[in-house]
Amino acid sequence: MFSVHAIRLRNFLASAALTSLAVLDLPAAMAQQVREPLPPVEISPARPRKLARPAAREAQSPRRAAARRPATASVAPKPVVPTAAAQTPLNTNAVPESASRLGLTVREIPATVEVISAKTMREQGYRTVSEVAQGAVGVTSGDNPAEPAAFSMRGFTNSQINTLYNGIKIGPQNMTSRIMDTANLEAVEFLKGPASLISGEGAAGGAINTVTKQPHTGPIRNEADFSWDSLNSFGAHYGSGGSTNVAGLDYRFDVSRASLNGFADDTNTKTLDVSGQLNYRISDSLKIWGAIEYREDRSKAYWGAPLVPIAFSGSHATTGIVSGNYFNRTDLGAVTIDDRTFNTNYNVLDNRNVAQEVWLRGGFELRLAPDLTLKSQAYGYGAERTWFNNEVEAFDSTTNRVYRERFYVAHSQRLAGNITDLIWDANIAGFDNRLVTTLSSSYLDFVRPGAANFPNDDVSLVNPDRGYYGLLTTKQQTARIDNEALSFEDRLKLTRSFALVGGLRVEHIGLDRNSTDKTGLENANFPFSKSWVPTTGRIGYTWEAVPGLTFFSQYATGADIAANNIFLLSPTDPLNLTTARTYETGVKHLFWDNRAEWSFSAYDILRKNVYAAAGGMQLNLAGRQESKGVELAASVRPIEPLRLWGNIAYVDARYADYNFVGGSFSGNTPPNVPRIVANAGASWRLFTPWPVELGITGRHVGDRYNTDANVVTMKAYTVADVYAFVDIPKTVFDAVDQARLTFRVRNIADKRYAIWGDPFYPDQILLGAPRTYEISAAFKW
Repeated sequence: MFSVHAIRLRNFLASAALTSLAVLDLPAAMAQQVREPLPPVEISPARPRKLARPAAREAQSPRRAAARRPATASVAPKPVVPTAAAQTPLNTNAVPESASRLGLTVREIPATVEVISAKTMREQGYRTVSEVAQGAVGVTSGDNPAEPAAFSMRGFTNSQINTLYNGIKIGPQNMTSRIMDTANLEAVEFLKGPASLISGEGAAGGAINTVTKQPHTGPIRNEADFSWDSLNSFGAHYGSGGSTNVAGLDYRFDVSRASLNGFADDTNTKTLDVSGQLNYRISDSLKIWGAIEYREDRSKAYWGAPLVPIAFSGSHATTGIVSGNYFNRTDLGAVTIDDRTFNTNYNVLDNRNVAQEVWLRGGFELRLAPDLTLKSQAYGYGAERTWFNNEVEAFDSTTNRVYRERFYVAHSQRLAGNITDLIWDANIAGFDNRLVTTLSSSYLDFVRPGAANFPNDDVSLVNPDRGYYGLLTTKQQTARIDNEALSFEDRLKLTRSFALVGGLRVEHIGLDRNSTDKTGLENANFPFSKSWVPTTGRIGYTWEAVPGLTFFSQYATGADIAANNIFLLSPTDPLNLTTARTYETGVKHLFWDNRAEWSFSAYDILRKNVYAAAGGMQLNLAGRQESKGVELAASVRPIEPLRLWGNIAYVDARYADYNFVGGSFSGNTPPNVPRIVANAGASWRLFTPWPVELGITGRHVGDRYNTDANVVTMKAYTVADVYAFVDIPKTVFDAVDQARLTFRVRNIADKRYAIWGDPFYPDQILLGAPRTYEISAAFKW
């Protein structure tokens, strides 16, 4: 039962959110504010100084064990597209609202925030959000088909990292995320460390936010992009935006289509993304807007290469991909990846992964007084998702064949919500102050038909008879999740260079669940209800010691539902909150007339009351998860033709008090967490009549483990890409303002490496793509 206080909070927040919309008689389907400057937060621009055990195969993955239950849907306001000011080397003049609602730039936020812009995505050839993450500081990603946007950041993975769409959370990342093309995106934002103040429950390790392209005021601009690679993949995008003939009405429209072929046999992902938005300034004090987006992805999936005994592979055994001794179904002894399986697809012939998503968003911004602004946004979201695959590929040393097991699950998800901000700029005892008060609410319905049986068979390691899925028996689970939150965020400038920044969030989460067997009868202990009221926050400071040099520190907290995410909860689970806190300090420095920039941060994160899946619906109490590390990033243009950039992250992440019957994982490293991640790049521009730029980028990822047991190591790898592009003068294409042709070689050394390991499928490893060649063209007019 809900507590009296929780009920009052819930009713109050829901009433306030509805009232804010009714005042202006706006449609309930609208959800996102137009980004316009608010009364200024005083910002000091950078200036040059004047003086020169492993989980068993039978263990349910979050998708299996959770049976795809719905997620809590706490939200944040629509992130802002970086301002029109020239991008600094590390893009710290961007304004990421997924990190703060105060309208602060990255330099003014007392936390580590990284914003990768559309410009950087184009130059680096990032086709998907997963590729963007691989170029970010200390972030790794694996394109796991069970969770198409699997991330690791600061020692945390999966649902411990909130993934947001324009600031809105739709559920735990490892349940609801899909592969996303970058063509329609303006930016991808990375907020490091506990981030529940902004995005709510689930952000113990941070948040990753994708920002769609926004309308602009001014002449209409069009763009078109095309690409093709040696795997016969292709991509195409068209976008247009600007001011219309109607005074105050601006628009943006984008459509993109891509077909990404995998290196494994018969693997392919097709995506379609259509998005549009209208911004209308009714008066100097009132703006309204509305947006719609349809996304679709369809894939035939690759689930990895099986671990195989070195003794069995013989001359086909590889080195440098995995190492260790493994036992699950059978004792494999020392394991390897057999080179005959590099391109083998063990999935059934009729496999499919499909998702269709629709977003409706809209909102308004009303200036009530010179120092008081009201913003409200509403949104509606619907998704249909299906997984129909053979997902287990386990080598059996007693038969020397590969055991396979099928899995099916589908989602029907509906989400609606509202978020309202009241921004007050004031002078308190002579000090500039900005306060944002936020009310948010969301309501989610989730229906999930899933497999009640798991057909299995075995096939040969080499040239397997892939066959078909076979018999499917289904059962069903449903859930309703209500989420309401009240939050405050404040910035007090004690001097022109020193500011205190803090915030507090009180959140109510209500869960109602039901589960039936294959005959439609309710399972034991179902239905059931549960509620939580986490309180989280952040307090920190920024100090611009000299122009452009900013020191910061913060203490921040986060909360998430024990048992990895809310989808895993059953009536017999402890149902406690997991809490997280971080201490962080660092420096951000922009100098040399904005030609050079670097940042450094050190952090200590502790997550308590951690639960980990042990098998079936059983949970192990992992006690604590500790993560300590440092991050360094820098970019410089020493002379006009040359640009150099790089970043490196070190993290020591470990479990503590992780004891269970039969053993202990205390001291072990969580899966998919490397100690070292480093990126570096250089480019040289030739200012010829047809300007040419040559560039190289490199990435190093350290050793990782694929399960909590830490018995199999995915070996460290280093890969490099090279590219060259030429800008075609306007005299060649008179109707085109900018034209660029690019040639790119990915993984130029053709390195074979392990990119990701799913701890719920410990018998197999996902491999990285081999060398590919790509050509692309981009036009703007």
